[in-house]
Amino acid sequence: MFQREFAQRLVAKPGDKLYCRLSINTQLLARVDMLMKVGKNNFKPPPKVESSVVRLEPKNPPPPVNFTEWDGLTRIAFLRKNKTLGAAFKINSVIEMLEKNYKLHLSLHNKPLEPDFNMQAKVIGILEKLEMENLRARSMDLDDFMKLLLAFNLKAYILINRNSINL
Repeated sequence: MFQREFAQRLVAKPGDKLYCRLSINTQLLARVDMLMKVGKNNFKPPPKVESSVVRLEPKNPPPPVNFTEWDGLTRIAFLRKNKTLGAAFKINSVIEMLEKNYKLHLSLHNKPLEPDFNMQAKVIGILEKLEMENLRARSMDLDDFMKLLLAFNLKAYILINRNSINL
C-alpha cells in the first residue's frame, strides 16, 4: 500500500501526466498493477492522504540491460521530460559526459579517435536515424528506451554512465 500519487507514478503509462523515471524503471523490472484504492476514512485516525494497493511482480529473469547505462539514459531523457531528446542531448554537460565516456571506451580498446570527431553530431545523428530527435521522454515507452540504449551501444559505443553525470 502506497500513497495514491506514488502508486499512480508506479503504474503511469507514456503520455500520462505522472509518467516519470520511477514509472519506466519500475516497469523495466516488474509488472505493476493497481489493485484498489483505499480511502483515508478506512483508518483511525484518518491520514491526510489517500492510498492505493499496488501489485509489483518482478520480471524473472530480469531484462538483459546494463542498469548503470539504463539509469544514465533515463536521467538524461527525464531531466526535462517535456524537452525533446534532441534538446536534452545537446546540453553541454551531457555532451561532455558522453564524450568523456566515448574516449575512455576507445582508449580501453586501443582504438583511435576519428580526426573529425564531434560528439554532438554523432549523438544527434543516432537520434535522427532512429527518428527520435523530436520525441519527448514523457511519450516514450519501454521499447523506445531499449531501442535508444541499444543504438548508443552498438552504433556509437557511447557508454552512458550515471556516475559521471553532474546535471
